[in-house]
Amino acid sequence: MPRPSPRALALTALQYGVALAALAWVLLQVDPGAVLARLGRLDPPVLAALVAVTLAGLVARFATWQAVVAPVHPVSLRTAASTDLVVNFVNQLLPSRLSGRVAAPFVLRGQTGMAYADAAAASGVHTGVYAVYYGLTAAVGLGFAVALADLSAGLALLLALSTGLYLVAGAVVLLAGTNLRLLDPLVAWLAGAVGRLPRVGDRAAERVRGLLSFTEASTESFRRVAADPGVWARYALGWTGALVLAPGLRVLLLFGALGVAFEPAALLPLYLVTAYSVTLLPLTPGGVGVTEATATAVFVALGVPGEVVVPVVVIDRTLGVYLPAIAGWYPSLGLDLSELSPGQ
Repeated sequence: MPRPSPRALALTALQYGVALAALAWVLLQVDPGAVLARLGRLDPPVLAALVAVTLAGLVARFATWQAVVAPVHPVSLRTAASTDLVVNFVNQLLPSRLSGRVAAPFVLRGQTGMAYADAAAASGVHTGVYAVYYGLTAAVGLGFAVALADLSAGLALLLALSTGLYLVAGAVVLLAGTNLRLLDPLVAWLAGAVGRLPRVGDRAAERVRGLLSFTEASTESFRRVAADPGVWARYALGWTGALVLAPGLRVLLLFGALGVAFEPAALLPLYLVTAYSVTLLPLTPGGVGVTEATATAVFVALGVPGEVVVPVVVIDRTLGVYLPAIAGWYPSLGLDLSELSPGQ
């Protein structure tokens, strides 16, 4: 494996530096002692409700993988859970959510043993549908935030950019996945060019031509899954539970426990989706720090005191993203990386 270039290492170091700086800025907005004291006084029913909502959100997220994998390969909820946790773990290590999803087909194949073409198709549909639902929901939330909150021009522009990128990314992934056969002329040309190499040309050309069967199989699976209304409906149920209802209920519970009444409560989950949309931008690994800072700025503009927003956002991100990502480290150890190549 080639070593990363000095430029790539410097960029990665910069992204981690930005993440730490942003997270430090967020935490400096509050008095840690006072926050811990207030959180320590949370009633047991509130704590129990937070745990229940978080677990329900995780099950809903696992169900999104079941929705896209089941049409091409039998999959249990446990296997879907392992796949989601590992992919989430990888996402937190790489600068962008979509870049982390590049590993999803390998993870899915390692977890299920399914054909790589089917794994690539299911993973691609998962990414595309996720991005479309996220972009549409974030756009609605941004519209309400612009109309009802005192967002700065810079913050509104950042949220509009990240929301637009979700919509573009979803459209590109879905269109590309259903038209992989457009690459066939390029693959044929490459096979011809490689075939003229001395000694190894014939064998290398045969390997390249093997991509034609892969694109055909993957395109067929992708189209079958992406064109199924039932997949979109089942995915929507899981996605809404995991990305809208669970975070929204967690934040509402915490706001209420800390003495803040947010109105209208029905819009809070939409604001969260919008504020968290910056995870798609390759600013920091997993959006760490920048996401918390952006969410803090959004809710302060909506009238919530900063000393309440910061701990609530940090707790929500920890329960919904960081702890599941850490949990994904363990199942990732069970993957045999030597078998995670398309040719196997």
